[in-house]
Amino acid sequence: MQPNKWKSVLQLDPGRKVIGGSSQALVDAIRRGADLRIRTDFHHNEHIDTTSSNAELIVETSEFRVTYLIDNRWAAGMMTLRQPVVIPEGLGPRPSMSLFMYNQDGNQAIARIYLDGPPVNGGLGSFPPTPPVNMPKYHAIEAWDTNSNGPSMNFIYDFDIYEFFVRDDWEEMLHADAKGNVVSGSVRELTDAFRSGRDVKVGVRGLCADLAGTKSPLDHEVFVQTGFNYYYTDQELFTTETHPLPRVRPAIPMQYKSKGWDFAWLFLRTDGFVQTLLYDPYTLQPSKFDSHLPIRWFVR
Repeated sequence: MQPNKWKSVLQLDPGRKVIGGSSQALVDAIRRGADLRIRTDFHHNEHIDTTSSNAELIVETSEFRVTYLIDNRWAAGMMTLRQPVVIPEGLGPRPSMSLFMYNQDGNQAIARIYLDGPPVNGGLGSFPPTPPVNMPKYHAIEAWDTNSNGPSMNFIYDFDIYEFFVRDDWEEMLHADAKGNVVSGSVRELTDAFRSGRDVKVGVRGLCADLAGTKSPLDHEVFVQTGFNYYYTDQELFTTETHPLPRVRPAIPMQYKSKGWDFAWLFLRTDGFVQTLLYDPYTLQPSKFDSHLPIRWFVR
């Protein structure tokens, strides 16, 4: 059996008190580009079907492919590829991107982008948060855009345990500022690793600043793996396209708000250029904008 590359760094009890590890250990790992998975335990008739007599314990471990570091002191993770599911039967009745978001303190949120037809033209704004019927462990905090194509909710579910696992084996090869000036490492180190088939991941600083509106955005760094990498050998220019990611207004804790998030792919270069392809969750209409941002480049 291969050694387990995942390490438990933080555990919370149902009241979200720390019972193992530490929040600082999680934050430090996310800062280093670590991958994140979170385990939660719950009972079938408390969380899946409250009319059932089946009190069976269910253990869930889910991947959070995109991570956020806020103000260099707060970590959050986001699911990016999940569809609704009705366990143990199968997938849920209505296809959507299920963009769950978990904070280091156990605060949770969900945003959806419905994919089963033309966008729903519902009203935007605040709605009364409505918890599921007969689910006392579910605490609804805020609901937004409920009748639209991109509804969201902030909530807490009192899981039996929250356990945060990290795979902390990414190696930083290059840190460049928004103009492409090297802070540490080198493009050569990055491309030498890339040529040997190693995975690439990026940490992009300030990616969601435009979502802060008129307020000054909190400092933040968004981490996402890349999938498609190209190196121009004469120009010594490395370019990449990332996996998809939710962009969310930076806050502590991280929460979804009306018009405070969207869904995107990024095209990045080692000279600091960032092109963002956005999909509006309410209309599904795409748009692009260009910027220059500090980027850290990792390989594994």
